[in-house]
Amino acid sequence: MTQTPKSLGFRMPAEWERQEAVWIAWPHNLDTWPKEMLKKVEDSYAEFVKALHMGQKVKILVNDKDSEEKAKSKLNDKRIKDFTNVLFYQIKNIDGWIRDYGPTFVINDKTRQKAMVKWTFNAWGNKYEDLKLDNNVPYEMNRLLNLPVFEANIILEGGSTEVNGSGTVLTTEQCLLNKNRNPKLTKKQVENHLKNYLNVSNILWLKEGIAGDDTDGHIDDIARFVNQNTVACAFEDNKKDENYGILKENYELLMKMKDEKGDNLNVIKLPMPGFVGDKERRWPASYCNFYIGNDAIIVPIFWHEKDKKALAIIQEAFPNRKVIGVNSREMVYGFGSFHCLSQQEPKI
Repeated sequence: MTQTPKSLGFRMPAEWERQEAVWIAWPHNLDTWPKEMLKKVEDSYAEFVKALHMGQKVKILVNDKDSEEKAKSKLNDKRIKDFTNVLFYQIKNIDGWIRDYGPTFVINDKTRQKAMVKWTFNAWGNKYEDLKLDNNVPYEMNRLLNLPVFEANIILEGGSTEVNGSGTVLTTEQCLLNKNRNPKLTKKQVENHLKNYLNVSNILWLKEGIAGDDTDGHIDDIARFVNQNTVACAFEDNKKDENYGILKENYELLMKMKDEKGDNLNVIKLPMPGFVGDKERRWPASYCNFYIGNDAIIVPIFWHEKDKKALAIIQEAFPNRKVIGVNSREMVYGFGSFHCLSQQEPKI
């Protein structure tokens, strides 16, 4: 029988647990962000690094030496003086969304070991053929880390699952049961993979993700654990908005759900910023795509009237960490924000 994280006592920690580092891949893909937009996206990445680097390491993938120097210049522009915790690795990558193609780090609390789960990345259901090369990035990362690797042999992106670290995972039917991911797997088989590779016992299924999202409904745009049994849930008040019905259904489902102990979930409504986009399309803008660092929470903002309300709600959920809003308007043009661009490495 294949050894799995569960069989060996490993688990995926919650994001609010102590982290060794956060991994990012410095943005460069002009198909994802046109040149003028990319400059502002780089600024947002730099603000992300600035906000987190005093509390943990920030490990940055760059394609080559020139890319590294360009990134360092941007960070210098943000007056980052101490690079002790900012580490660069020249590992080829096609796009910035390391949450989805990167590894999931798991830990064994008894043996104080760390390992990685390697999922298969097929560029969100075979949507972008050139981006499938990023499936190899975890192997290159592990040449540096030299960790035990669990091959899950299932197509899955990191942004499609959300754990509370103690046995519960949130996900969506739209993504994990989509025929463009694992068409030969039944729902039960998918659940067994989640149980074995994340070490969870309680799987909570929401329905659909937000409009404009090319990932087929990633959970990190619609519902996030902020503690063991509290979920911040994206909610749209405007009945005319196309997200209204989708998010109302998810909220009502969450209100009926229980954690792994059998207790009701505490559900916090997190507003949506309304329509963010251009004449061509809506972009998947959501305040739920925040990143939980050791000392700070980085929240995407969109220069919308709901920004302040969203920041206040998240600050109340994390009273001991500084909540920082960082511009994500240009970033979300590329179909993601701060949670999508990052992957946490837990501390052991």
